[in-house]
Amino acid sequence: MKKITVDEKTRKKLEAVTRSRTTPAQEVQRAKIILLWSSGNTMAFIAGKLDVTRKTVFSTVKKYRDHGLEWALRDEERSGRPSSYTDEIRTVIINTACQSPKELGLAQELWTMTSLTDYINNNCVDSHNEPVHVSRSAVGRVLHDADIKPHKIKYYCEKRDPDFEKKMNDILVVYKQVQLQLDNDGNILGADDETLVTLSYDEKPGIQAIANTAPDLMPSPEGGKTSGCVMRDHEYKRLGTVSLLAAIDLLSGKATPLVRDTHKSADFVDFLKKLDASYPPELTLRLILDNHSVHTSKETRQYLDSMPERRFMFVFTPKHGSWLNLIEAFFGKMTRQMLRGIRVSSKEELVGRIYKYFDEINESPVVFRWKYKLDDVVIA
Repeated sequence: MKKITVDEKTRKKLEAVTRSRTTPAQEVQRAKIILLWSSGNTMAFIAGKLDVTRKTVFSTVKKYRDHGLEWALRDEERSGRPSSYTDEIRTVIINTACQSPKELGLAQELWTMTSLTDYINNNCVDSHNEPVHVSRSAVGRVLHDADIKPHKIKYYCEKRDPDFEKKMNDILVVYKQVQLQLDNDGNILGADDETLVTLSYDEKPGIQAIANTAPDLMPSPEGGKTSGCVMRDHEYKRLGTVSLLAAIDLLSGKATPLVRDTHKSADFVDFLKKLDASYPPELTLRLILDNHSVHTSKETRQYLDSMPERRFMFVFTPKHGSWLNLIEAFFGKMTRQMLRGIRVSSKEELVGRIYKYFDEINESPVVFRWKYKLDDVVIA
């Protein structure tokens, strides 16, 4: 059989198929056959390399040459027992699956294949008012072909703020302004307004102080009971919770923490006082923060009114838009690095270790950068 020619676009598609972890193994094998044959390899070489028969190599190449890539990768339709369910039955299955079980009088929240099949067989009729009878496997095939998964939940965030886009743009403008003050290595270049400091602020409430009831067993070179892992008794003791109030300077990466038992207005005011004491009085501190009630409470407003006019400036994220706040990335990093699996003997130890973490961070601060949609932002 003559050598086949594969253009660059097709070659990239075939290479992507060979690297895929979700594509059926048979399609991956056929993609490799086509690539190897197009490179001038013999049928015997390809069969030996891929551990297939020469007939498989021949048929795959012939399909590609005669009918194209899609036909070569996939099996053609085979004869067999015809489908036992009609388009009307498919419609019944899909329409039922797209309704909530509780709306149909059931207690459960989501369908399972078994409960959906039972409901259809016990309650649904066709256009002739005849009872519908389907198998569980038939229901599964119909839903698979329609790409409907009534047993799964995916979450989304409803934009309940009518000014969401405008407020998001305001936040992105701030990030753009900060970006213009940094070079590619994160070094500060300076800015037109040297009196403005931008900080990303948020609270992380409910950090649990959890104590072990027995000592951890650390990994041992001899193996044995630890099996190379940290072994921990499954029982534990709850000692209470603390709230972390924190801000990161978007230019320097410096992080400022305050740990309290609560995150009320008084705690937020105390945090503002800590910021006020940390920066020279001639600077304006611009905070990116969410719409928590304590940020606009009477007590907070009274404190702000007592300060010089441009000492603090608040830029609020949209409602349900706290993901726009860069400090969320910092909190995620903190959770992975320090809070995951933490055990302490007291709340005081937890507070001390949180402050120690911030001390370690500030020894070599990391400047967090925002990238999403930032190239689309134009500063007037």
